[in-house]
Amino acid sequence: MDPELYFEDLTPGRVFDLGTTVVDRDEMLAFARRFDPQPFHVDDDAGKASIFGALAASGWFTASLWMRAYADGVLARASSLGSPGGEEIAWPAPVFAGDELRASMEVLEARRSRSRPTLGLVKLRAWLHRGDEVVYRSTFTGMFATRA
Repeated sequence: MDPELYFEDLTPGRVFDLGTTVVDRDEMLAFARRFDPQPFHVDDDAGKASIFGALAASGWFTASLWMRAYADGVLARASSLGSPGGEEIAWPAPVFAGDELRASMEVLEARRSRSRPTLGLVKLRAWLHRGDEVVYRSTFTGMFATRA
């Protein structure tokens, strides 16, 4: 299947609504046990006693929820060529099992590569919100093929 989104479609100011997801407790715990086994991520009592007041998701799990929404909502239909990295990753509010999170992405900047003219570099901002509250944000660069 040919991509429908190319570099030329990713214009500054464009916002993508990537849908919602509900945080699954079992997935949240399995991730934390494997990758981030801090007590407040894997133990209810430790979570209650922590600054979070309850068992809290790992920030890396939260980032992976956004990544899945991005993969499904954009990358699956885009001429993506990966990413060289980013400038910011933050999770300013904790995430809990059962939270409903809305994912979105905004195009901040776009430029053609000088050394590879069939490649575009797109600066993107990722967001996850619980209601009006930001629980995750990231700024990174995506690489996308051009139409020409």
